[in-house]
Amino acid sequence: MTEPTRSEPTVAAAAAEILRSEGVTHLPAYPLNPLIEAAAGLGIRPVIVRQERVGVHMADAISRLGDTVGVTCMQSGPGVENAFGAVAQAYAEGVPLVVIPGGAPRAETWVPPAFNAALNFRHVTKATEQVTTGAGLVPALRRAFAQARNGRPGPVLVEIPADVWDEAAPGLETYTPSRRARSAPDTGSVEAAARALVDADRPLLYAGQGVHRATAWRQLRELAELLEAPVTTSIEGKSAFPETHPLALGSGGVAMPRAVFEHVRDADVVFGVGASFSATPFGIRFRTAGTSFIHNTADPGDLDKNIPAEHALLGDTALALDLLLEAVADRLGRPRGRAEEVAARIRAQNGPWLEKWRPLLTSTATPLSPYRVIWDLLHTVDVERTTITHDAGSPRDELTPFWRSVAPHSYLGWGKSTQLGYGLGLAMGAKLAQPERLCINVWGDAAIGMTGMDLETCARAGIPVLSILFNNSAMAMEDRIMATSRERFASTDITGEYAEMARAFGLHAERVATPAEIVPAIRKAVAATEDGTPALLEFVTTREKTYSTFDYVTYQG
Repeated sequence: MTEPTRSEPTVAAAAAEILRSEGVTHLPAYPLNPLIEAAAGLGIRPVIVRQERVGVHMADAISRLGDTVGVTCMQSGPGVENAFGAVAQAYAEGVPLVVIPGGAPRAETWVPPAFNAALNFRHVTKATEQVTTGAGLVPALRRAFAQARNGRPGPVLVEIPADVWDEAAPGLETYTPSRRARSAPDTGSVEAAARALVDADRPLLYAGQGVHRATAWRQLRELAELLEAPVTTSIEGKSAFPETHPLALGSGGVAMPRAVFEHVRDADVVFGVGASFSATPFGIRFRTAGTSFIHNTADPGDLDKNIPAEHALLGDTALALDLLLEAVADRLGRPRGRAEEVAARIRAQNGPWLEKWRPLLTSTATPLSPYRVIWDLLHTVDVERTTITHDAGSPRDELTPFWRSVAPHSYLGWGKSTQLGYGLGLAMGAKLAQPERLCINVWGDAAIGMTGMDLETCARAGIPVLSILFNNSAMAMEDRIMATSRERFASTDITGEYAEMARAFGLHAERVATPAEIVPAIRKAVAATEDGTPALLEFVTTREKTYSTFDYVTYQG
């Protein structure tokens, strides 16, 4: 082992210095990992979670909401094993992360039952690497941050064996913080795509997470207004386009507004802007027969993966839209006067749809309709200053059609994998990244069973998020599918008094059972978060489930 010299820090110290140079200010973590102490010594705040997956989720949100790559660390063996699902979720969603677990000593790396993270995480990361000497640390982290940021973003894992942390790590003085290298599509493809959009009778813009990654919100809006084309988003892309805009259809997933379904069905040209077009049960399934597709993505692996595209705009979404705006403007000069006709069609579809749902959105029944809670929440908080996320299952499908996002990054949507309990860590990370905003997660009683202990982390670490919990004492989405086991063994029943649990952890908490209590409870909870106290509102909701879904028989994806 090479002893560190005065000019050569240890691996732990060098890793912490690299994190600081990369702009890392918070390190969600679970002991023991030498990076925690080294980072704390440099002023990087460790946030010790109750389980490793929540630490990954927090780093995930930090990455989503800025230009800093989120970092998390944990111990070898069971620590990194417990993080696997969260890393897989970030991989599915295309979120840049650097995960730095400890590892078994080098002599035991390949000896069972030692867990080799660099080997076992290969299928849920962009890259994995094990640092086997101190000299390898700086180059390994340089590669990790660069790979996490570039192309299709994603998690990268750098495993550091137990007997490497104290070795000398040369090369720190030459380390340069990572940057995102951007490329633009070729001119011929841009011209062809512009021609197709201008010539389309019923163009549709479909915005994905790439709009957020490229901060291309302005360009997306300008293109929509120039083409006078309607805009929908994936769940991941939700809030990339203001949903109060006359050309906004809303977002599409399992559930969606009526106008999304109608426009997806009728479009002759669909432009996927910063979208992967990945086939997923939790996204829009596009009709490929009779529809022409234009596809902008930073990942060549997305092209023709599930949707064959006539025109491919491979590259950064902001650069692609800048070029496309110029090419479309050259052809059009100015808008053709179609905007009101398009907006009127959207109103004619979404207006009656919303009226059909209004009885649930304003329901006075008990147990409560979750839609009444969502509606009251939407009309009580300052939506523009709120960042909200959902959890898997019913909270996702109930929230996404009706929550109208108005500002970029104000909705953290996800759904290519569906780890129950993901939403709490996202809200916690969002609050660290955006302390001035109200950060909300909406979850159910199944999700709180997965990560609810980290409500204690919110109180202990001073992370004042607002948790909106729908408690119907059931895994109600499964009632029909598991009818026999439910009837014979109550297999979909779950129980809990979660407000009591949250109060025991130090949160402001309230159990709400009647419609008249909803708004006052929300106001008190928001006030608590503004005073620095995390809050949980437990709403006693109905077991009956209904979603804003439509017939997909003619769809394929």
